[in-house]
Amino acid sequence: MSTDKDFLPINGTDYVEFYVGNAKQAAYYYQTAFGFQPLAYSGLETGDKEKTSYALRQDKITFVFTTPLKQGTDIGRHIDLHGDGVKYIALWVDDAKFSFEETTKRGAKPYMEPQVKKDEHGEVVVSGIHTYGETIHLFIERKNYKGVFLPGFKEWNPDYKTQEVGLKYVDHMVGNVGWGEMNKWVDFYAKVMGFKQIISFDDKDISTEYTALMSKVMSNGNGYIKFPINEPAEGKKKSQIEEYIDFYNGSGVQHVAMATDNIIYTINELRKRGVEFLHVPDEYYETVTDRVGEIDEDLEVLKDLRILIDRDNEGYLLQLFTKPIQDRPTVFYEIIQRKGAKSFGKGNFKALFEAIELEQENRGTL
Repeated sequence: MSTDKDFLPINGTDYVEFYVGNAKQAAYYYQTAFGFQPLAYSGLETGDKEKTSYALRQDKITFVFTTPLKQGTDIGRHIDLHGDGVKYIALWVDDAKFSFEETTKRGAKPYMEPQVKKDEHGEVVVSGIHTYGETIHLFIERKNYKGVFLPGFKEWNPDYKTQEVGLKYVDHMVGNVGWGEMNKWVDFYAKVMGFKQIISFDDKDISTEYTALMSKVMSNGNGYIKFPINEPAEGKKKSQIEEYIDFYNGSGVQHVAMATDNIIYTINELRKRGVEFLHVPDEYYETVTDRVGEIDEDLEVLKDLRILIDRDNEGYLLQLFTKPIQDRPTVFYEIIQRKGAKSFGKGNFKALFEAIELEQENRGTL
């Protein structure tokens, strides 16, 4: 048995940081629309003259929204190029120095040598490596830290708070990469981070009359971190992956899947708060039970909320995808409830793609 079976132990997703044009307004949107709770703030008042960041949390999901305070910054360049998008996928580890050494010696391009960040609440060790596009994996070691989020942040406790919507944790995060690049990044996760491929879809699995894509899902040792990697495949028209890459100007995070244990409540709440979802046609529900069999939920309720259903050998899952949540057709969210299923909704891909193509047609980008 190999000694480096899991040379990169990861405890979970620490946080996801977005570079955005207006962090204050983004934070308000995620509070109002998605039920995130205010957590921590960094900016002029905390001594940061370059950027402002708001950290929000719901159960185990922490999002950070960062915006530059001056012109000519790297954050500003990132936003100009990509629009609002994910910059950092921060992974919670026991040893950030060890994680950095193990990944860089296997070929990862260093982003940040291990740094100790301190304040009166203790210290956090942070290191980082480059992945696809301009996306960075940070390794966060916080065992000697008691503060609200990270050194440099102060507690953010505004009067305005909303009800949570039942989002629990990050189920998976999907990366879109360019033509012919999927296997390169699959190999990167296998070799550099010790991930295993747990599932693969090709253009026969994921295609419609017009568009196609290919996808492989990489998972770490304990299964807490799952990264599907998508690339476009040849189709008659432009696929959603190509559209993403055109508007994002390169590879990047396509969507974050957030888990709930009551998708009916979660989707109902999100719809009431103005979150827009892809349209699933009535026809989908006419045949879905032939495919997925018996489920606990009332099909009429699922149909009313347009929730998708799929089954694998382990059980079934319920899922739904938002429309892009910024003006560029790039980043969106998936809401997922797993009832035993370990898969990613392969049976829904055709319905999902047709729904996305309808949106692309409206945008004139198909």
